[in-house]
This record gives sequence, C-alpha cells and structure tokens, in this order.
Amino acid sequence: MLAQIAMIGSAGVILMLGMAHLAYTFFGDKFHPRDAALLEGMKTTSPVISRQTSIWKAWIGFNASHSLGAILFGVVFGYLAIQEPALLFHSSVLGVAGFLTLSAYLWMAQSYWFTRPLQGISVAFLFYVAAFCLAHFASFA
Repeated sequence: MLAQIAMIGSAGVILMLGMAHLAYTFFGDKFHPRDAALLEGMKTTSPVISRQTSIWKAWIGFNASHSLGAILFGVVFGYLAIQEPALLFHSSVLGVAGFLTLSAYLWMAQSYWFTRPLQGISVAFLFYVAAFCLAHFASFA
C-alpha cells in the first residue's frame, strides 16, 4: 500500500507539472521571451530544417508535445499504481522505462531548465524510487 501511495505521488507530481506546462504553453506569456524583438524574430524566422514553420510555432509545438509526454507518464503510472499495482511493480520494463524517463527529466531540468521544475521532478524521482524500494522490500516481508 505504501508503494502505491509513493507511486501515486510521483505520477501526480509529473501530471501536475505537465498540465501546468501545457496551460503555460497556450495561455498567457509565461514561455514568451522577455525581449519583444526576439519574439517577433521567432515568429518570422524559419528553422533550417524547413520553411514550413517558424521558430515560434516549433517552440509552441515542442512545449505542447513535451507537456503531453509528462501528462501521459502521470496518467499511465498513476493508473497502474491504483488499478494494477502488481503489474507495475513486477514489470522490469515499466520499472526501467519510468526510471529512465524521470532520470532524463531530472538531467534536463538540472542542465537546461530552472529551479521549480527541478524541485518537482526531484520529488517525483524520489517518490518513484521509494515506491519500487517499498514494493521490493514488501515482497520479502
């Protein structure tokens, strides 16, 4: 039961971060550059890979897809923790996939992002590791 609670905590943190990120992507100016000239440049400049989009549209798309990945992680791992905990905690594939995903988010947050996402992802990562440790030790009790 404690393992499930820890996993729900991990999934919940990532789900909330993903939903907040998605809202910030489409509503308000949280992800706009502070420099208005830069924003205009992003809207009128295309990336080298294609002239069919602008840096600004790509930026919005990258942020939205990034948000959806976090939301998917939260929904899937939260659902499994509630409905199928045995499947979740006995699956090496799910365990490693979740660990690698959160490790990558943690590395990106530390390398490229700012304090709040790093704090949230750190909490989610610790909950995730605790969940698998608790599930493992509970099976030996």
